[in-house]
Amino acid sequence: MRPDILINSISLFQMGWLRESIDFPTPQSQSETVVVPGRNSHIRFTEALGSVSFQPRAFTIVLSMLGTRGNFNDKVSAIVNQFAGRLVNVICSEEPSLYCVGTIEATSVYDPISNKGQLTLSCSDGDAYRYHVDETVAQITGTKTVTLTNDFMPVVPSITTSAETTLAWKIGTDSFSKTISAGTWEIPELQLAYGNNSVKVTSTGTTTFRYREGRL
Repeated sequence: MRPDILINSISLFQMGWLRESIDFPTPQSQSETVVVPGRNSHIRFTEALGSVSFQPRAFTIVLSMLGTRGNFNDKVSAIVNQFAGRLVNVICSEEPSLYCVGTIEATSVYDPISNKGQLTLSCSDGDAYRYHVDETVAQITGTKTVTLTNDFMPVVPSITTSAETTLAWKIGTDSFSKTISAGTWEIPELQLAYGNNSVKVTSTGTTTFRYREGRL
């Protein structure tokens, strides 16, 4: 299978472009340190809020094609008019279950001697995490304990219930409980960590958890 890039589910290969290279580095953490006189080590605030936050993801995609200048200009125009300066979803064909979000900028160059054109798509403000294409959904009826499996990105699920419901869960050694009425809710304290997260649901109705997983 040829390496491809999909932008908003549109294949650039099918638009006539070959993917020459892609630079998709891991985003760096948001780090802050303070040097205190008299101390041999500085104070680190990378995990000051309990978890690590990351800087925006930057990436570059280089595309190429062979053809006349007019053909090149037409293909560049098709890309630029659809995607340049817009917030888009980007999928690499090697990892079709993940997408990243960012604003695309385009730079083009054409060599009339070799009849080769190159188009560079770059992003400097991408979300640090890549998201799962498919949303995770878990639904139960009545009183049960549900296990919510999550990837590495912390996420707060959306909870929809058809009747008054009490939720109980633990984070580390701390226990939490929350009673909600029928409707759709997000509970900030119910943040899913990596792995299996158990939530006891006490209800006479149907309870649905929806969330989108992600990873760096």
